[in-house]
Amino acid sequence: MPASKSRSHNGVKRVIVRPKPGCETRCLVRIGSLTFQGAIGRSARTIFKREGDGATPIKTMTCLSGYYKYRHRFRAQTKLQMVPITQNMGWCDQADHANYNRAVKLPFSPSHETMLRDDVLYDFVIVLDWNISSRKRHCGSAIFFHVAKPGYPPTQGCIAISRQDMMRLLPHIDNKTVVQVV
Repeated sequence: MPASKSRSHNGVKRVIVRPKPGCETRCLVRIGSLTFQGAIGRSARTIFKREGDGATPIKTMTCLSGYYKYRHRFRAQTKLQMVPITQNMGWCDQADHANYNRAVKLPFSPSHETMLRDDVLYDFVIVLDWNISSRKRHCGSAIFFHVAKPGYPPTQGCIAISRQDMMRLLPHIDNKTVVQVV
């Protein structure tokens, strides 16, 4: 079935993320007929996700929105809302803060991710609905689908694929797409 026809009977497209045989921190990412190499958390996968554990949650997560580095000209076709990352953007990962697991404006003194990075990780970022709707304290934050570093080293719990593969994936993603980590 072609990737563009990868919708299930209820209109939802699925991106399946499964462990790569022989390496618990690497994965295979599939949508329709497309399959990509990828990386997952340094602690592999878990059904008991906790803040800072370095594991990728075993869960089905909706793609909510996306970001891209403002200095890159955004050329990918996608129906997902994509916002340019600017210098004042962060993501709160302090579990006891009211803005836990939400985008925040920098400067921001509680613990946070800086969205504008010097490396390639956040060149393109898809925000997954991990603990965003529920926002349970200490259950993990900033679980994104983003660009991998060369060689696919483990992430802090996110899913990562090459920049080239992300550009191939984005046209198939919208706000009804789900990422299913198995």
